[in-house]
Amino acid sequence: MTAELRRTARIYLPFKRAVDIIAAAIGLLLLIPLMLILALVIRWKLGSPVLFTQVRPGYLGKSFTVVKFRSMNDARDDNGNLLSDEIRLTRFGQLLRSASLDELPQLWCVLRGDMSLVGPRPLLVRYLPRYSPEQARRHLVPPGITGWAQVNGRNAISWTDKLSLDVWYVDHISPLLDLKILFLTLLRVVRPSGVTKPGFATTSEFLGNDPEIKDQP
Repeated sequence: MTAELRRTARIYLPFKRAVDIIAAAIGLLLLIPLMLILALVIRWKLGSPVLFTQVRPGYLGKSFTVVKFRSMNDARDDNGNLLSDEIRLTRFGQLLRSASLDELPQLWCVLRGDMSLVGPRPLLVRYLPRYSPEQARRHLVPPGITGWAQVNGRNAISWTDKLSLDVWYVDHISPLLDLKILFLTLLRVVRPSGVTKPGFATTSEFLGNDPEIKDQP
């Protein structure tokens, strides 16, 4: 990131946070009826709890609890162990994900300051030691509900490309870029693509940068 871009980020991030607060508050108020209906349908089709929570690394790698609508059931094998994500992700759950409706509760994460509307998606805590120093720079901005990687292939692209797109966003952050990502996100909701990688509930696990490990697209 150049000195000019660092200045832009330093000036823009407080403004970005103010926009996030206003947009998340308005979004939550407007979407409460839809979210209540979704909660009832999820409770009926998938059981409880309605919400899925998980600790994820956020800004500067600081942990927070992400909140989403549940999209999998609790199907178990004969020994009581949960079946794989791919089996537990029902057609209804796939619909929630393809329309990004499972992401709506994350507006609360935006409102409380753990996330932004736009930024690199918060991944798993166990991935932290697997990033290269360059890839780890994705945490120099708050994570987002949507991001540059999400509108450029989402889960259909390789981890190498996905993390490179996250870092590219960090190095080019601006109001116009965020508006472009939000616009493209709306298009992806209308015409979903790259929601899941074939054979996986979402995508393959990020295994790090060991040259002996083949990157999984």
